[in-house]
Amino acid sequence: GQAAGADPASLRELARLLDMDEGTVRARLASDRAFVYLKRQVAMDTARRVLALGIPGVAAREDTRRHYPQGSIAAHLVGFTDIEDVGQEGMELARQEQLLGTPGARRVIRDRLGRVVEDLDSVRPAIDGRDLSLSIDRNLQHIARTHLAAALARHGAKAGGIVVLDVRSGEVLALANLPDYDPNDRRRLSGAQLRNRVLTDTFEPGSVMKPFTIALALEQGIATPDTLIETGGGRLRIGTASIGDASRHGTLTVSQVLEKSSNIGTARLALQMQPESMWTLLSELGFGQAPDLGFPGSVAGRLRPYRSWRPIEQATISYGHGLSTSLMQMARSYMVFARDGEMVPVTLLKRDAPPPARQVIPGHVAREVRAMMERAAGPGGTAARARVAAYRVAGKTSTAHKVEAGRYVKRYVASFVGLAPVSDPRIIVAVMVDEPTVGGHYGGVVAAPVFAAVTQDVLHALNVGPDAPVGDIIAQEAQEAQEAQEAQEAQEAP
Repeated sequence: GQAAGADPASLRELARLLDMDEGTVRARLASDRAFVYLKRQVAMDTARRVLALGIPGVAAREDTRRHYPQGSIAAHLVGFTDIEDVGQEGMELARQEQLLGTPGARRVIRDRLGRVVEDLDSVRPAIDGRDLSLSIDRNLQHIARTHLAAALARHGAKAGGIVVLDVRSGEVLALANLPDYDPNDRRRLSGAQLRNRVLTDTFEPGSVMKPFTIALALEQGIATPDTLIETGGGRLRIGTASIGDASRHGTLTVSQVLEKSSNIGTARLALQMQPESMWTLLSELGFGQAPDLGFPGSVAGRLRPYRSWRPIEQATISYGHGLSTSLMQMARSYMVFARDGEMVPVTLLKRDAPPPARQVIPGHVAREVRAMMERAAGPGGTAARARVAAYRVAGKTSTAHKVEAGRYVKRYVASFVGLAPVSDPRIIVAVMVDEPTVGGHYGGVVAAPVFAAVTQDVLHALNVGPDAPVGDIIAQEAQEAQEAQEAQEAQEAP
C-alpha cells in the first residue's frame, strides 16, 4: 500500500513502462495484500528502468521464461507453456506430466512454529521430468516448410500442410502447417495459426484413394494391370445418379485408369467388389480412426459403415469422395505401397528399434500398384510435375471440391501423396494446399511441384543414392510433360 502514495508523475511513468492502464496500476498498488504482482515476465531493461524510479515498495523478482530457439519452425508440434510453465498446446500439453516430473513427499514432525524437528521417512521420492525427443529432423523440417510457403504464396492459397515420413522407422521426419506462429511472441495469436492442420483438419481426399481400389481389385483377382476397362463417352449412370470423367478416354487398361485418373474406370472396378471388403481394407489402412500419435486434437476422419453404402456411394468412395481424412492419415496409408504391402505405426517421437509391421495386402500387389503410380508421375500422367531429377518417384494427385453444409462448392483442396525412390522407398511425402486461387487449382499443378522440390532436397539431405539416369529429365521431355499435363488438367476434379 505504501507505493500508492508515490507522486503522480512517477506512477504515470510506471504505467507507461509496464504498458498498463494507470488506473489498473493504482488499484494494484492500493491492495491491502502483503504482496501483489504488478506485471510478470517483464524485460530486463524495462525492469531496471522501473526500479530506477525509486517508488517505495516496488521491487523486482527474477523469473524464468521458456524460450523456443527454433521459433516457428516446428511450433505446431512443440506447442508452448503458459506463465506457470503448464503446457497449453502441442507436445508441451500432451506430455506435460512426463516433462514436469512429480514432486516427492516425506513425513516429518514440526514444532509449534512450523520448524521441522524430526525427519521420519521418505514417503514418495521425487521424479525428475524426462526429456522428450521428437522424430523431427530440423533440417528436413526447414526444407518442407520453405517449399510449402513458396507454393502458398505462388497460388494465393488460404492454408497448407506437408508431412514427410521415414518408410523404414515410421518416424515423422517433417510436419509443417501454414499459417503458423512464433511461440516466443504470442501476442496476436488466432485459432487459424494454432491449428496443426496435418492432424486436426479433414478433407475429402479425392483421387489419392484410387490406388487402394485398384490394389483390392488386383488382390481379389477381379483384374490385372492389363485388364481392359471401358470408360465410354465419359459418363456412367449408377441408379438415378451419374458420375463422369472430365475427358473421354474410351478403353483403358487398369494401369491407364490410374495414370489418367479415370473416375469411371475406378468405379467400374469397385462395383465388382463387396462393400465390406473395401471398408475392411480402408479401415486396416487407418481411415475412420484417429492415428495413435498421443497428440491433442488428432481426428479420425469419416468412413461410413459399409452396410449403409448404396452403389453410388461405393462408386464415389472408390475415387475418394464421400469419406474424409487428415493429411497424416493419407501419408500413413501410402506405407502399404512403400513397404510392399506392410503397415507400421507412425510416431512423432524418436524410435530406437524398428516398429512391428503387419501385412495388409500381398507384396506383389503393392509393387504392381507402385509401378502404376510411377507411370502416373511420368510424361503421360496427371503428376508429370512430381518428377525429380535422378530419382524414380511414384504418387497420385488429387483435386477435390470442398464440402460446405453438405454441398460441394467451387473451392478446392489440391493434394499429392507420393514415395521415393521407387526401387527402395525411403520417404513418403504428402502435400495439401487449401483453396489455391492463382495459377490453377489442380493437384498436378499446385501440389505435385511441392512434392518434387521437397523430395529432391530431402533425399539429398539423407544421402540417398540416385536410382534413375540423371539425363532422364531433359528439355524435350519436360515440354512433352507440360503438354500432357495441360491435356489432363480437368481430369482430376469430380
